[in-house]
Amino acid sequence: MAGLDERDRKILRLLQEDAALPLAQLADQVALSPSACSRRIQRLEEAGVIARRIVVLDRARMGVPTTVFALIKTAHHSDAWTEAFRRAIADIGEIVEAHRLTGNHDYILKIVLPSVEHYDVIYKQIVRRIELFDVSASISMEILKSGTAIPVGHAPRAGD
Repeated sequence: MAGLDERDRKILRLLQEDAALPLAQLADQVALSPSACSRRIQRLEEAGVIARRIVVLDRARMGVPTTVFALIKTAHHSDAWTEAFRRAIADIGEIVEAHRLTGNHDYILKIVLPSVEHYDVIYKQIVRRIELFDVSASISMEILKSGTAIPVGHAPRAGD
């Protein structure tokens, strides 16, 4: 895909807000016919710009209102250990994000839980599966900003 024009960017912004937006309404907001809008969405999907469409659940209603961030240090830095760590956390549903870091810690896990006390259950699952040097956890007291939308302004422009 060569680049995105302003209509593509607007379509992406609107779909990130509500992927269930009716096609006719979406097309109207970007000044296109429904068929032209549909073709653009299909092109964005085929190009991999739209990776997938998801439903965002209400965490409190789903019984997991608590967020804990676990900071992990390891004495191992091989590709094999990293892959073993990836497998160790892959099927733990409460771990919703995992990142490898620079700095004083090697990894950070975002864990959603029914309560702070449930963190120990997840911690024990992890340490039974893989050796870690140090794990420290921080409890989120308040969510100041949360979302799944990313900025669309940095993508290459049509004609670039």
